Amino acid sequence: MERGSEEYKKVADDLHAGRTPRVKTDGLTIAHLCNSFLTAKLRKKEAGELTSRLFWEYQEVTGLSVGTFGGTRLVEDLADDFADLRARTAEKWGPVRLGNAITRTKSVFKYGYETGLMERSTRFGPEFKKPDKSVLRRHRAGRPSQMFEPGELRAMIDGKAVVGRGDEVFVRADPNLRAMILLGVNCGFGNMDCAGLTLSALDPERAWIDFLRPKTGIARRCPLWPETVAALREALSGRPEPANEQDTQRVLLTVRGSAFVIHTDTGFRKDVIGIQFGKLLKALGIHRSGVGFYALRHTFETIGGSAKDQVAVDLIMGHTDPSMAAVYREPVDDAHLLAVADHVRNWLRTDRASA
Repeated sequence: MERGSEEYKKVADDLHAGRTPRVKTDGLTIAHLCNSFLTAKLRKKEAGELTSRLFWEYQEVTGLSVGTFGGTRLVEDLADDFADLRARTAEKWGPVRLGNAITRTKSVFKYGYETGLMERSTRFGPEFKKPDKSVLRRHRAGRPSQMFEPGELRAMIDGKAVVGRGDEVFVRADPNLRAMILLGVNCGFGNMDCAGLTLSALDPERAWIDFLRPKTGIARRCPLWPETVAALREALSGRPEPANEQDTQRVLLTVRGSAFVIHTDTGFRKDVIGIQFGKLLKALGIHRSGVGFYALRHTFETIGGSAKDQVAVDLIMGHTDPSMAAVYREPVDDAHLLAVADHVRNWLRTDRASA
């Protein structure tokens, strides 16, 4: 009876989770692999080579693997269960995030093989793949348009008189938010880009930004409109003292002197830009569910692309170009970047739509 109880304890976790019990033997477990992988990534984060956000995403996918397989499962015994991991991940997240999770999960096992923890590379089976492009297209088609019209953007930037409860009030973004909106539509900046913009990257005299995207580390070069330069100068004139030493180089700070977007290793995320932007859209009467600050980046990409110089658009936005052409391409002339920026600015000043 006592022996039977011990045997049950060995397989209880598997049974309660609906998994086929595996006999425990010596070897590399999924918990050991994930811990080793996270330790390596933590070192990179501490060296400034990895963002807190990406480190947390690695923690998420390793947690899903341990939760699905069981921490004591041997890595060599996982081949038939990756389809289950994919199914559980698909229940949790949409197709875009699912694809990212699959890529990052595979990187965990690639790490194990390349570091010698595993003798053989992992076979994931035919089902453990990113969603097809057709699935992604259908997903995008079901979302609201991620575009703003010129009149809507002008209302965000310049303000607009709005009638509310019988009284007319003038609604306008504060200097920080106004500068960030202009960065979004002028340069294709997202929330993290605005929060991470540094004083050393900004040259208001020449009206340029040379900047590595915080999210990817990809270089970008952005010509600034006169309106954007003026808005940044106004924001800088009221810039508070940084609350933390790590924020001393940030161009844009909250009234408390902290970063506008905070993402910690524990998964805590606070996006003041998204909060303030949503309030502004509601006050202006142009809020649409599912359309936030990042739609400014979509807008720049879409309108900038109609200038028919995608290479210049990609450099401004900080996109990667994995093609062979990028290997041989010489630096893009500033005239090309200016032409794209001017094209978007001219579109913004048209009367195509009014908010």
